[in-house]
This record gives sequence, C-alpha cells and structure tokens, in this order.
Amino acid sequence: MKIGVLSDTHGLLRPELLPALEDVEQILHLGDVGDVSILKKFEKIAPVHAVRGNIDRSGPCSRLPETDVLLFEGHYIYLLHDIGTLHLDPAAAKFSAVLYGHSHRPSIAHKRGVLYFNPGSCGPRRFDLPVTIGMLHLNIEAAPKAELVTLIEV
Repeated sequence: MKIGVLSDTHGLLRPELLPALEDVEQILHLGDVGDVSILKKFEKIAPVHAVRGNIDRSGPCSRLPETDVLLFEGHYIYLLHDIGTLHLDPAAAKFSAVLYGHSHRPSIAHKRGVLYFNPGSCGPRRFDLPVTIGMLHLNIEAAPKAELVTLIEV
C-alpha cells in the first residue's frame, strides 16, 4: 500500500503536488492545512485523513482532530502535528509509525522499532528548506518504509 503523507500546506496548493499523489491509495495530512478546499481536492485522488495544526484555528480546519490513529495493512499509524505534543509511548502502544509535521524539516528516524516520519512542508517555503512530501509504503509482512519526495529543491 502506498500512502501520500504531507504537512504544512498553509493554504497553498502547489501545482507540483497533485501529480505527485496520483498513484497513492490514501492521503494523510499532518496539520497546518490552512484551507479546507485543499483537502477537498485531495479527496478526488484518494481518501484523506487529516489532523489539525497550530494555524488551523478557525473554520472547518479547526474541527479536525488533534491526533488520529489509523490501521492499514496491519500497522497502527499515529498522526499528530507537533511531535513536541506527543504524550504517549508509541512503542508501548504498539504503533508501527508516528507521522508528524510542524517543523517543516523532513525527517526519517527509527526508535525502539517505531518509524518517526516528518514529510517536511509542501506549502510556502520556509527556512531555506526544500519543498517535500512523503510516501509511506506498507505491507502486512514488513515494517513500514518511508520515502521523501522533493517537489522543489533548495
């Protein structure tokens, strides 16, 4: 299963983004959506799951959940915006992956058998970082694999 993972659109739907998501089976948005119409456009590609970020303070985006837990291909996936607000032990909770955004810095790490994946930001460029999204590859018989996809280089 191939899942598109993105964060921090901040109301900007870049033209490079939709083609990059064409062959995914699910889309996960990790907060700071900024404009609910972005989620509606993603829904034309695949089912969307989104959490609220710190800029999602009004309108429909303010009603997104702060966190979410999803089950795909036998893997429990924990979604939140800011890893600094994580108040549980993902390994003890048997999560296969923790997906987060907020920092705009792409990151793939493994701790105690759990994948920690930040796809970076696909909205307005910040901090001289590339514009990126992620792909999460899930198979019931293997550990999750994270991939970073650069839409715009530094």
